[in-house]
Amino acid sequence: MTSKTELNKNSLHERQVINKKILRKVFLHSIPMEHSWNYERMMNLGYCYAMIPALKAIYGDDKEQMKEALQRHMEFYNTTPYVITLPLGISVAMEEKRAEDPEHFDTSSISTVKTAIMGPLAGIGDSFFWGTLRILATGVGTSLAVKGNVLGPILFWLIYNVPHFGLRYWLTFLGYNMGANFLTKVQESGIMDKLTYGASIVGLTVAGAMTSEMVYMQVAGKIGTGDDATKIQAILDGIAPGILPLILFGIVYYLLKKKWKPLPLMFLLMLLCIAAAYFKVLVAVE
Repeated sequence: MTSKTELNKNSLHERQVINKKILRKVFLHSIPMEHSWNYERMMNLGYCYAMIPALKAIYGDDKEQMKEALQRHMEFYNTTPYVITLPLGISVAMEEKRAEDPEHFDTSSISTVKTAIMGPLAGIGDSFFWGTLRILATGVGTSLAVKGNVLGPILFWLIYNVPHFGLRYWLTFLGYNMGANFLTKVQESGIMDKLTYGASIVGLTVAGAMTSEMVYMQVAGKIGTGDDATKIQAILDGIAPGILPLILFGIVYYLLKKKWKPLPLMFLLMLLCIAAAYFKVLVAVE
């Protein structure tokens, strides 16, 4: 007699639509990831484009579900492009799992998990590819190129890109298998809500760290004279380090919620910052 668990597993296997061919298409679609990079949502267009082969296989002719899925993956995203296939594979697995039981699957968890791994992946990918592999490839290539050896640029290209494409291809399948196996265990254990909550905390932490690191804003001016003068910025840092970037972030977030367009808002901020630096209200970046 077949148990209920075995029946569920068999039915899940029958509904599985993602195969190696589709994952290879996701990998190929990920290659031009940065060709559509933009200042508003960065890698969102490339991410959505890479997901299309999988979404077509999962949702088929259901235009409404396809539309919602495309909108989900048009959100802000940015990480090292060389490891982008890991979150892509996980997203494919989560979309497939959602299609199996959309009423009980927390759709917001797809975006939450993507955001949670975005920052750590960027740190790992940047340190390896930009900080290590690129320097190694440049050293080998340059040492030959300065001697007039044509192998210089060829070896640079091979040393840098063979590991890149090999890792990108492997991470596509690793991400999918991780996502599929992990989600099955999570659903069986019933801790999906806790996972989503934990991932959302990590995601918000990453977003907060990005705000602190990427937004530079310091007030000029001092209180007092001579050696005893105290910088206004030092007083603000004593109250709460990074308080000005946080306030600026809050203002921008509020304006975006009020349906301000990102590009006009960026130009407005640029003009205000130039004026503030010119009149020495803010410290200009050197």
